[in-house]
Amino acid sequence: MLEIFATLPNSWLSSIGGLFGLLVGSFLNVVIYRYPVMMKHSWTVQSRDWLDLEPLNDEEPPSLSKPASHCSKCKTPITALQNIPLISWLLLRGKCAKCKTSISIRYPLVELLTAVLSAVVVYKFGFSLQAGLGLILTWVLVALSFIDFDHKLLPDDIVLPTMWLGLCISLLPVFASTSDSVIGAIIGYLVFWVVFQLFLLLTGKEGMGHGDFKLMALLGAWFGWIYLPQIILISTVVGSIVGIGLMLFKKASAKLAIPFGPYIAAAGWIAMLWGNEINQAYLSYMNL
Repeated sequence: MLEIFATLPNSWLSSIGGLFGLLVGSFLNVVIYRYPVMMKHSWTVQSRDWLDLEPLNDEEPPSLSKPASHCSKCKTPITALQNIPLISWLLLRGKCAKCKTSISIRYPLVELLTAVLSAVVVYKFGFSLQAGLGLILTWVLVALSFIDFDHKLLPDDIVLPTMWLGLCISLLPVFASTSDSVIGAIIGYLVFWVVFQLFLLLTGKEGMGHGDFKLMALLGAWFGWIYLPQIILISTVVGSIVGIGLMLFKKASAKLAIPFGPYIAAAGWIAMLWGNEINQAYLSYMNL
């Protein structure tokens, strides 16, 4: 079976990757919505235990698999035919089959985004270990980006195992050598940690979340220290443009907390696919 896939052209593999990405995108919607709820429940239980309060009376704590998918308003279970990625939303015209409550367009958009990104990764790397690992990282970054966007939170339970995976695959190596990976994880964390401490010292305020340090360490572990400058530059420029745009067009306050994780994730994904070309273009431009 693997030999058959190895002989397929990248365009075919890319299409298969995109279709598989649709299915994964449907699962990522569940992770994005439910995982923060699970974390909140866990924190509540731990806090009540620490304060010697009565335990919660929940029959069963929330999980990624339970309860089954259902309409948020009428609680009607969603059937398998109503849960086909992207297609079901289009056939239902974005509404619950029973109560006709609107279903957020973000669900099919996450599925479509995951499909497109997956197709690009497979097209870039072909049938290879890089493609498989690149898909895993892509899906992780999509989930982290939307969780951070919604809750300004980058869960350690997702970030840290992925960072360790990056360090482990450097032993092969896949994207970076072991030395570059270890140095990348260290520098990736320290760069934003230093910025955080300086901003706190000068203003008395926290300029970013600790999850941003860990996400940079994750990307440093996967791709090595050499790609960190472009990741920092791209994420900072895009984040600044979006932040200024929000203040200008939505009259948002300068004190508005804007999650930085999605921009770091996007810059890291770009570095995975075209980081070498970007570095070479920069060095050529600088005549180095």
